Amino acid sequence: MKDKLNYAYILLCKDDTLYTGWTNDLEARICAHNAGMGAKYTRMRLPVKLVHNEVFDTKSEALKREYEIKKLSRQNKLKLIEK
Repeated sequence: MKDKLNYAYILLCKDDTLYTGWTNDLEARICAHNAGMGAKYTRMRLPVKLVHNEVFDTKSEALKREYEIKKLSRQNKLKLIEK
């Protein structure tokens, strides 16, 4: 059995803010966010839309990238999304 892939992702919230997270099931995680069962931050900013994701083989790599993205300014996050 192949291990699941891991993802670092950015969501665009209804209020035009950005949320960054990680998961090993991207589709289910986006559904959870939009059902109000994701992060507390996104619950009051629904609906959310996936605008960027990166794929990693390990959870550790995805968590590291999530942390790197979270440290970026909004301007740099927007540049990342445009690529």
